[in-house]
Amino acid sequence: MLYIRNESHNPYFNLALEEYLFNLDDNENYVLLWQNDNTIVVGKHQNTAEEINSEYVKEKNINVVRRITGGGAVYHDLGNLNYSFIIKGMEKVDYDFSKFTIPIIKALKKFGVESELSGRNDITIDGKKFSGNAQLVKHGKLLHHGTLLFDSKMEVLSKALKVSEDKFQSKSVKSVRARVTNIKDYMSQDITVDEFKELLLKYMFDEDTELKEGHLSEEDLNNINSLMKNKYLTWEWNYGQSPEFNVKQAKRFASGKIETLSNVKDGIIQDIKFYGDFFGSGNLEEIENLLKGKRYEENDIRNALKDVNIDSYFKNISLDEVVSCII
Repeated sequence: MLYIRNESHNPYFNLALEEYLFNLDDNENYVLLWQNDNTIVVGKHQNTAEEINSEYVKEKNINVVRRITGGGAVYHDLGNLNYSFIIKGMEKVDYDFSKFTIPIIKALKKFGVESELSGRNDITIDGKKFSGNAQLVKHGKLLHHGTLLFDSKMEVLSKALKVSEDKFQSKSVKSVRARVTNIKDYMSQDITVDEFKELLLKYMFDEDTELKEGHLSEEDLNNINSLMKNKYLTWEWNYGQSPEFNVKQAKRFASGKIETLSNVKDGIIQDIKFYGDFFGSGNLEEIENLLKGKRYEENDIRNALKDVNIDSYFKNISLDEVVSCII
């Protein structure tokens, strides 16, 4: 496994780097530890405008960028550490987070911090979240990445993210601040995030003699910067355009929330868009195109989707549940 040392704090570059390595046609496995400065990262399927406190984001000059994996929006600052695994030879989308979160849990134990995997993709200490994780499998490669709140500014996090009430209810809590915590609060050692980063790498791979440091070539950097410019810095990727709609439906399931915006005229679906923090590797435009022109009626919608492998678009969410988010 190659460790790519990345000292950039530019979120647009960092996500471009991650995607570039993920799409490389090579035989390497990669691990990254990286930080973003003052950034909200939204999930691939989310409606950005619904996830952020726009006025606060503008006032505080917070970066906003979309990633290529599903899941929910997260806040990054220099007190947060991100980790990424890019693994070849993965054909099946199981979304088994434990394979990658257990090394984190074991490493934290060496710091004297007891943590556990919670729900579908979180790691918690004393029931409070400090790590959210997401995955994507494509062309035989798996990308798993996650956040590690080490010493983040909680007051900024709680104001920057606009978390929906149904998420509070599903977690049985009342505020963002109450749901999250910093790792540093539970450590006996008084160390910086940079020291934590180096020790974490050592603790995660102390039994892996194959961990080597890799280096990016000038060609690699040029390609990453091109991807950053043409994708990650664009409004189209980070915000996108929501259709005019007259029907809005949303439901939360154990595997994530689905929200639909539908433009219905004379009983016919003119346009429809899916949003949410669910996981899935399929292109949602394929589902949306199947529904355009169909009657806004349960049987017609169900018939349009009956031959679709729904699980590849909405992992662990059934056709019945998807239909219930449209009608």
